[in-house]
Amino acid sequence: MMRAAVCHRLGTPDEITTELVPRPEPGPGEALIRVHAAAVNLPDVLIAAGRYQVPVPPPFTPGSEFAGVVVGVGSQVTGVRVGDRVAGAAMSGAFAEYVAAPATSLIPVPAGVDLATAAASWVCHLTAYHALRSIADIAPGERLVVLGAAGGVGLATVELGALLGARVIAAASSPEKLAACKERGAEHLIDYERTPLRDAIRAAAGGADVVVDPVGGRFAEAALRTLGWGGRFVTVGYASGEIPRIPLNLLLLKGMIVRGFELRTFPQFEPELAARDRAELAELLGAGRVAPLIGARFPLAATGAALTHVAERQAIGKVVLEMTDGDDTGVEA
Repeated sequence: MMRAAVCHRLGTPDEITTELVPRPEPGPGEALIRVHAAAVNLPDVLIAAGRYQVPVPPPFTPGSEFAGVVVGVGSQVTGVRVGDRVAGAAMSGAFAEYVAAPATSLIPVPAGVDLATAAASWVCHLTAYHALRSIADIAPGERLVVLGAAGGVGLATVELGALLGARVIAAASSPEKLAACKERGAEHLIDYERTPLRDAIRAAAGGADVVVDPVGGRFAEAALRTLGWGGRFVTVGYASGEIPRIPLNLLLLKGMIVRGFELRTFPQFEPELAARDRAELAELLGAGRVAPLIGARFPLAATGAALTHVAERQAIGKVVLEMTDGDDTGVEA
């Protein structure tokens, strides 16, 4: 048996309970991972509420991003061994002491990177890196606007954008959130709850070359209007709960490009780019050149509170559930 968060009924995070459930067994091609830490992301909130674009019927264990130690492997598994430190992502199942996952989906955790950091790195940092490197093809010196800049994807985009040489314009909803953006390399800070976004972007940098938007809602069009000729707008999520509608004439007049990005399907359609980006990000993490800001930590028993923290936009950086006492070197029998 193992402890796991369980969603018996779709709804608010307080519907989530922590229970003893049967420990999974790895099937063919799968590995069994003793989870040490799992990150909480907005899609976890939406899946538990029944509002995600890919439904998961209850009962189920929520959680999509985890890191831990391999404790067992099924048949037909190569390249993954018991004792390996790995990170991974799935539609559900991560908020538990153990998770079974396809071995081919697991990512080795670089030496020197602790498992909480690894759990908090892949979904948001990989989303941000793909968005900047492969989708926007950002170049040094370009002006990058990041909406929702203090959230998990937003702050990763700020950090990686600065590392790639962009001039980062961070837009967030409070002085505390903007302070975190400044620490991660933002050149200009905009509180879009207090300042008209379009005017503030133009005043700060004269406009934008790239916009990365994990928020959607009322700020999307305002940011898009600041793009210059050939500007790129990358939509990666809708944390506001509102999917924006963009007037197509704006794209026509300035030759803009609007592209969507989804981490779940990108490796399927762009396997070479996905592999390249993943390897480059792993190298950056292993060298200590990037690291997620973990803004809050919760025990597994407080899964509902952790989901609420994300749902109510209280999070700065990543929120992590910790399953163990921090020892990430041993392997249970």
